[in-house]
Amino acid sequence: MANDNVIIVNDNNFDEIVLKSDQPVLVDFWAAWCGPCKMVGPIVEELANDFVGKAKICKLNVDEAGRTAQAYGVMSIPTLILFKNGEEKDRVVGFRPKSDLARLLES
Repeated sequence: MANDNVIIVNDNNFDEIVLKSDQPVLVDFWAAWCGPCKMVGPIVEELANDFVGKAKICKLNVDEAGRTAQAYGVMSIPTLILFKNGEEKDRVVGFRPKSDLARLLES
């Protein structure tokens, strides 16, 4: 991944980066073999650039961080979960256009 603004999270660093963040955090739960995930990926990278300093944008590979994905009941991917103050505030499953995801972050 070529975007330094996207933070890679896993089972070991999820709590520190996502749950303890003082900014909103959007986590993209994805996998390399997932077609819709490949469509969402570039949008997530654009959002990471658009929301620098306002929100954290993270990606979590469900094949590598299954414990966290399971803990949040991620059954289908891509699933994007918005966290604020350590709590899940919203969730979208499947492909969504950039405008929908930006609205989610701005809410």
